Amino acid sequence: MSKNKIYTILIIIISITSGIISKDYFLGTLILASGLLNAYYASIGKTYNYIFGALYCLLSSYVSYINGLYAMAILSLIVYFPLQIQGYISWIKKKDHNNTVKVRKFTFKNSIIIVSSCVIGSFLLGLLLAKIPTQQLAFLDSSSNIINLCGIILMNLRFQECWVVWLFNNSVDLLIWLISFINKGPNSLMMLLVSIGYLLINVYGLIKWFKMAKKGGK
Repeated sequence: MSKNKIYTILIIIISITSGIISKDYFLGTLILASGLLNAYYASIGKTYNYIFGALYCLLSSYVSYINGLYAMAILSLIVYFPLQIQGYISWIKKKDHNNTVKVRKFTFKNSIIIVSSCVIGSFLLGLLLAKIPTQQLAFLDSSSNIINLCGIILMNLRFQECWVVWLFNNSVDLLIWLISFINKGPNSLMMLLVSIGYLLINVYGLIKWFKMAKKGGK
């Protein structure tokens, strides 16, 4: 049995077990499984990561909405979900004979643009969200979504630095869902577990993609 199949089975077992323990049998299990499978297959450059990513976007949109995280809910549905489809199409055109995407590298100019966009975008969106009476954690919500959006765009464009961006996003996400879990938010435990899983897989993805970038071209 290949390593990829072993990891896939392991993720499914962990997701089902977590769902049983938390008594979040259906939605929670699907959230954890789709989120981790999306992250894992993206980390090894497989195009079908976007199938799991699309499912995770739909599920996380619902959970974010019922937890009062409106930016995360709206962007997951109307921005992140379509980007999964666009990313799948883009990667198909740039894969090698092993069905693995060809990785690109950043320039200094790219870095300046991304950092500036994340800071300005997070601040402006945070100001808008803060005006919604029932909005929770406005600036954390905005930061998470702007950084995540940059990460998705960079991954669709096959830049290895998307994993660096997502490590920053992970830090914000972990804080958001930890606070939500402490406040006993619906399905927040599974979202917290997904964030922890993403953090671990993102470290792996960062290492893997930097190695892939040394082998592949544009």
